[in-house]
Amino acid sequence: MRRTPLYPAHVAAGARMVPFSGWDMPVQYTGIIEEHRAVRARAGLFDVSHMGEFDIAGPGALPLIQGLVTNDLARLALGQAMYTPMCTPEGGIIDDLLVYRLGDDHLMLVVNAANTAADLAWIRDHAAGNVRVTDRSDGIALLALQGPRAQEILQRLTPAPLADIRYYWFQDEVPIAGRRALVSRTGYTGEDGFEVYADARDAVHLWDAILAEGRRDGVLPAGLGARDTLRLEAGLLLHGNDMDTTTTPLEVGLGWTVKLAKGEFVGAPALRRQKSEGVTRRLVGFTLQDRAIARHGHPIREHGAPIGRVTSGSYGPTVENSIGLGFVPLAYAEPERRLEVEIRGRGAPAVVTKLPFYKRQAAGRPG
Repeated sequence: MRRTPLYPAHVAAGARMVPFSGWDMPVQYTGIIEEHRAVRARAGLFDVSHMGEFDIAGPGALPLIQGLVTNDLARLALGQAMYTPMCTPEGGIIDDLLVYRLGDDHLMLVVNAANTAADLAWIRDHAAGNVRVTDRSDGIALLALQGPRAQEILQRLTPAPLADIRYYWFQDEVPIAGRRALVSRTGYTGEDGFEVYADARDAVHLWDAILAEGRRDGVLPAGLGARDTLRLEAGLLLHGNDMDTTTTPLEVGLGWTVKLAKGEFVGAPALRRQKSEGVTRRLVGFTLQDRAIARHGHPIREHGAPIGRVTSGSYGPTVENSIGLGFVPLAYAEPERRLEVEIRGRGAPAVVTKLPFYKRQAAGRPG
């Protein structure tokens, strides 16, 4: 089991640690609901150092990644980040990732922890001799400060004008509490916030500094439990649950990231064909009508007959309902459609719900 550089800080704070994608990670500190509500109302600080970071550099860097992802990196300016799936030749989603443009011929990719080794091998298999692909994951700590007070808390620790960093943009070499880091206005909670990419040796110093500075604002350390309920309310997908190599971006509502006009890329012919023919199933949101909690793998039924399956489910502390995501045939995907989820042998009434379940004021869509 691997540990992030912040493991001692989590243990000292009384976190409950659980295995996640081969890592020993904090699932909660004071409690999932309390941490969730802190992020929605004030701010929460997450350790997401288990994520993978790759450095892609050289004259062929942009063409390499442009040919592997569905979004159009030609639209990516220096200092900008972009969200994109990366697909198999059949259009299945290998991973969803962030691409940061550090220079004309220099990118940073941020990938899911469970997929780091496979993604690295896939990219290297496609790389030509004019590209250097470096796994920097072990040397980078990633801290996510999320919530409506995130900017004012972090601003007190840096002279850099954080208001100048727009949504899905970043600044490198930002001085924070006497250290330097790449600061990105991104996140996975549906709130405003920042992700701080720092040298792993600076992780504990920055974690302690941010929590100390934010104490008067009510900032809390937050674990993976709250991260999951926050992302689910915001309608954000989790690779391995809501999408994988058996599902396509068009089926899971990520059609806006598929730029078929940009030229050829891995998966383009299959996605072009699927777009032309139309999808036969769709990932939808649903709200349960009672207090039951849907979980990954639970069957979705209509009149007792199975028609789909749940991919994610939880209680949503902000929306105060039991919510989830799942695949259903296209004919059952319209909002307000009444279905049921089989939970412990009984059918719990559910209604298809337009995503996201929760949307903050002035939220935008990335890339």
